[in-house]
Amino acid sequence: MPKLVYYVASTLDGFIAAPDGSYDFFPLEPDVAAHLAAEWPQTFPTAAHSHFGIDAPRGRFDTLVMGRGTYDPALKIGVTSPYAHLKQYVFSRSLPPSDDPQVEIVVGDPVAFVRELKRRPGGDIWLCGGGQLAGQLLPEVDELVVKLHPIVAGKGIPLADRGFAPHRFALVDTRPFDSGLVILRYAATPR
Repeated sequence: MPKLVYYVASTLDGFIAAPDGSYDFFPLEPDVAAHLAAEWPQTFPTAAHSHFGIDAPRGRFDTLVMGRGTYDPALKIGVTSPYAHLKQYVFSRSLPPSDDPQVEIVVGDPVAFVRELKRRPGGDIWLCGGGQLAGQLLPEVDELVVKLHPIVAGKGIPLADRGFAPHRFALVDTRPFDSGLVILRYAATPR
């Protein structure tokens, strides 16, 4: 059964983007970039593959889900399928249906939709962002992978935007880098 994996960059104080949704304050240091290109190649936008030496991005994901705010930067530059190597589902109540066969706009309940995706055969599902969608899907997250940057932002879009409802995860792996970033991998604990 496919897992829902929330793979995301975060500040030390738990923000995944600035208040305006931008995330360009997260540096991609060479030591981290090489590791991510080797271990998580599917999480790079398709257009960036040649830059990072990614020929055919193989890995655990065949699908990604994202919120409208995560999808908007690509749309603003005319890219309708930022991760063309994956099946992409964008949750939005305001976007029209997509003309791109790799992108489906979903207006329904994210939890019910992801539960249905988990029932199908195939690879894992990458929860790409953003904070509101992650907040809704947190009970469905099987694995949480946080690229923890040594940055305190003070304000921004939280890792999971939801009311107070604690969810416990168990730390299963850490990978520190000389540049200060640490990749933390957690598994969901039984609820």
